[in-house]
Order: sequence, then C-alpha cells, then structure tokens
Amino acid sequence: MKTNRFFSVSLACAFLAGILATSCKSPEEVALKKRKNVFIAGSKTGEEGGNTAGTGWNPSLNLPRGGVGSQNSYSRVPISEPILAMTFDDGPHPTNTPRLLDILKARNIKATFFVVGSNARRYPHILRRMVAEGHEIGNHTDSHAYLTKISSDAIRRELSVTHQAIVSATGVAPRTVRPPYGAVTSEQKAWIKAEFGYPSILWSVDPEDWKRPGVSVVTSRLVSGARPGGILLAHDIHSPTIDAMPSTLDQLLAKGFRFVTVTQLISLEGRG
Repeated sequence: MKTNRFFSVSLACAFLAGILATSCKSPEEVALKKRKNVFIAGSKTGEEGGNTAGTGWNPSLNLPRGGVGSQNSYSRVPISEPILAMTFDDGPHPTNTPRLLDILKARNIKATFFVVGSNARRYPHILRRMVAEGHEIGNHTDSHAYLTKISSDAIRRELSVTHQAIVSATGVAPRTVRPPYGAVTSEQKAWIKAEFGYPSILWSVDPEDWKRPGVSVVTSRLVSGARPGGILLAHDIHSPTIDAMPSTLDQLLAKGFRFVTVTQLISLEGRG
C-alpha cells in the first residue's frame, strides 16, 4: 500500500512539473516545438517527412509536387526585369553572419543563405534569425562535400542530414541545394531534383571572394557582373566579403536592381 501511495504521489508531481515547464515557455518556443512535432509526425504519416528505405528520409514530401521550378539547375533566370538573387554560402558564421544580417535589414534586402549542416547545428539561433527576417535558407550539404567524388548514398546522407538540421532549427524546410564548388553532374542534378525536389542553384556572378582579392575588387566584380535575373555568389564566412556588402548593395540599388530570394526569382521564370 505504501508503494502504491508513493507511486501515485510521484506521478502527480511529474504531471504538475510538466504543466509548469510548459507554462514557462515563451510563445516562440511553443510554436517552434509544434512545427518540429509536425515534422517528426510527418515521418510516420507522410504529412511532412516520409520514410525511404536505407535513408529514413523522403524530403520530396516537404516540397510542392515536382519541387521548385521547371529545370534541374539554375545559374540565372531569363527575365528582363532588374531583379537579382543575392546568395551567401558556407555559413552561418558566429560573427560575420549576424553583421551581414544587420546590413541586409538596414536596406530591407532579402537574401538566400546556403548553409552547411555542421554550422547549422552549431548556430541554430542564427538560422532562426534568418527566417524571422524574411531570408531563405538552402541546403549546402553537411560537410561541404564534392558531390562528384562521393556515392549516391553519401549524397543522400549529406543532403538529408542538413535538411533535418535546418528544419530542427527553424521549422522551415529548405527547397533548393547549392552543390559545393559548383561540382555536380547533369545526372546528379536530375536525380536530386527527382528525389529531393531541389533544383541545383549555381550562379551568374562569382567574385571569387574566397581568394580574398580585396573589398573593392569584390564589390566591383559583383556590381559589374549583375544582370536581370542574375544569381550572385558570395560567402558569409569571410570578413572582407561582409565589409564589401554595404557598397555592393548600395551601388546595385542605385542601378535600380531589386533583390529577392532564389525561389522567388525562380517563380518569375517564363515572364521573359
């Protein structure tokens, strides 16, 4: 009898503790937990996840039927309107990316961040800020791997682990992939689009900022190379690149360019 009484008291205490813990969470924490629960439940119900033998994953169920866009890959979108997509690879970085987000926010510019899975797990709060401020997050693999040098199963793992890291941090599924180094075959583009729903996003302008050519050179290359429908590449892990952004963006705005995310740019496909 004493054991039963002790068990009943313990159960009641645990129940009360659960109620108190939930009531102490902020509305943002509760909402994020709900989004995560939907994603987890989807792995059983097919609402937002699914299950593929060998990988435990079917990311195509997180995307519109057929995925994003009509093509397997984009380096630009053929439109005549002065619209660009500014993209940043390899982050998030603990200090450079927040500084970049401040620069973008001051100009009301929305960008696309192709994040590496290992960094996404390390700095989930930065991903949450990206989403909160209207930016888009794309998949850049888990370890910045050369896709042309690894097996299909390894590619599936690289993409699925990063996809899950992004969803875990933000509750929002990525819809595009940028192959590290731009290294991807036509066959890989096709099956990644078919299986994941991701078009492979390349670029129309590469300032080679990773070579650290200097702030003014990065700015000059991006501004001079910009054309309607262009996808501009940069890396938010390099401090000089962030230093180049205020002048770069201001000059492009002065030329009449408007900025959208990659999927917004792709949605303009066919407008000529």
